[in-house]
Amino acid sequence: MSAVTADREREAGSPTSRRRRPVAGTAVTRPPVPVRKLSVWTRLRKDRPLILMTLPGVILLVVFAYVPMLGNIIAWQEYNPVRGFVDSPFVAWDNFVRVFQNPSFALAVKNTLVITAFQLVFYFPVPVVLALLLNSVLSVKVRTFIQSVVYLPHFFSWVIVVTVFQQMFGGAGLVNRVLIDHGMQPFDLMTNPNTFLVLITSQAIWKDAGWGIIIFLAALSTVDPALYEAVAIDGGNGWRRMWHVTLPALRSVVVLLLILRLGDALNVGFEQLILQRAAVGTDVSEVIDTYVYYQGVIAGDWGFATAAGLMKGVVSLLLVLGANKIAHMVGEAGVYQKA
Repeated sequence: MSAVTADREREAGSPTSRRRRPVAGTAVTRPPVPVRKLSVWTRLRKDRPLILMTLPGVILLVVFAYVPMLGNIIAWQEYNPVRGFVDSPFVAWDNFVRVFQNPSFALAVKNTLVITAFQLVFYFPVPVVLALLLNSVLSVKVRTFIQSVVYLPHFFSWVIVVTVFQQMFGGAGLVNRVLIDHGMQPFDLMTNPNTFLVLITSQAIWKDAGWGIIIFLAALSTVDPALYEAVAIDGGNGWRRMWHVTLPALRSVVVLLLILRLGDALNVGFEQLILQRAAVGTDVSEVIDTYVYYQGVIAGDWGFATAAGLMKGVVSLLLVLGANKIAHMVGEAGVYQKA
């Protein structure tokens, strides 16, 4: 045996060499590398450009969203604008008791929930369907033209939208004129309380559905084309590609927007409804926002109207928390996650 061979055998049999050579099939464990935590001031200096960029938005949010929340104190006062916050007498929970005992407020809550549920079923899926249809259009020019057409109504005010519908479906509108010219019975969609729910949902779809597809198209643009090719190689048709690739890619975005929609569910269009309130009556058009406006601004019962509006905010918060909890249960991130 040569000296070199003897040295190799000694190295192989030594404890040091055995530690250096792990047994095949076992993982090598290394001590974790300590992570040095940065101080708060260090992180602030590091992210200073981003902080400066977001500072104007934060200031606007604080001034116009959070500071006005201090005015909710008048929900517990018999508020008088002449006396102000300090001199107006406190009435404890009397305003909230009046809110729950008022039948007009109950009607407003009922109409709000009915409109919310109807639009959640018939309005919310429309942007998803439009995004899927536009995504299937191969011609870039045709897709751009369709996008421009469906986006345009979003920039119209509700006054213009209601006027357009009045000119089309009103008593003297274009549709009725065509029906009369052909010997058929005309109808007035704009003043019929029985079809008011369909009317305002149709207006909302025409105005905002096109704008709502932007987020869904952005989500579809991130889908790997190799996934579609894999389904096609396996013999899947267009429906299979949509079911196994497209819809799963949209699921997280749909869940997120659905949660945000529920949080904003009780805001069912103040301007849209107040413009058509007189035509169909308050039985079907009175919602929480219009009720608060007429009770607070018009009638001057500030404390009562603030209590009603505060209850709407609490319900909206509970809807967001509940929907976010359900999203976590089905495996989605939702609006936020616990660290």
